[in-house]
Amino acid sequence: MSASTGKKIRLNRLIQAETHTCLICAIDHGMTSPLFLDGLYDTETRVREAIAGGANVLMLGRGVAKATAHHFQRDTSLALMLTASAAGRPAGSVITPVGSVEEALRIGADAVVTYVALAGDNEPDAISYLSQIGETCEMLGMPFIAEAEFPNAYQSLNTMADSYGPEYLKRNARLCAELGADIVKVNWSGDPKSFGEIVGACGRPVVLAGGSRISDEELLTRMAQAREVGAIGCSVGRNIFQHQNPRAITHAISRVFRDRWSAEQAVKELAAALIT
Repeated sequence: MSASTGKKIRLNRLIQAETHTCLICAIDHGMTSPLFLDGLYDTETRVREAIAGGANVLMLGRGVAKATAHHFQRDTSLALMLTASAAGRPAGSVITPVGSVEEALRIGADAVVTYVALAGDNEPDAISYLSQIGETCEMLGMPFIAEAEFPNAYQSLNTMADSYGPEYLKRNARLCAELGADIVKVNWSGDPKSFGEIVGACGRPVVLAGGSRISDEELLTRMAQAREVGAIGCSVGRNIFQHQNPRAITHAISRVFRDRWSAEQAVKELAAALIT
């Protein structure tokens, strides 16, 4: 079996053929957040709830993947996170490699993930690492998810958007595609028009990042708007594992992407689920 065949088989598990969607729950924040986040105390339950709600991909570090693997269903994929954030440094966080494509293959992952932050002093190193992972994934048949995001995932999206804007995301997403990413995760750029331009510039399947905690209505509205301009799904962490009902919010997101519901429909069903 060639490496390209292996990549196709794994991509078919990541992107569901019936609906051409990819719904990722990201529970890797123990490796990236400068503070421990509520919602991560009972990670096994969060994983189980996200899968029950419809997430078909779990983005995890190796330790959590090992501890929760028994909850995976036949159609659940593991996306192994290969980077952490050295968030405690006085000069600001730095993205740090912590895993390998070979390890991901060994433990049964269907994808690897790296965080891509540009515009910092270490941008050359970030680009070099991105290229290295892209080349290795191509050689070994492993799908590559690149997170083309603002430099600090834990500042407010509005603050980051004001500092960097859609052009930063567009450049980052295209760079990830150029260096081998099969799926590109991108922050919400502020409006459907600019997000659609990012999708078009990228030329790869795009999933919307969930970002910091926001209201259910705002989250689902972003999801519906991103879907309308070409996003095939999302990668949501805090807005799932910190939610009062992780299963219900994941199901609402699935409604938006898989069933192509409007945000209003999904919000209405979610509100009913939260009071029962």
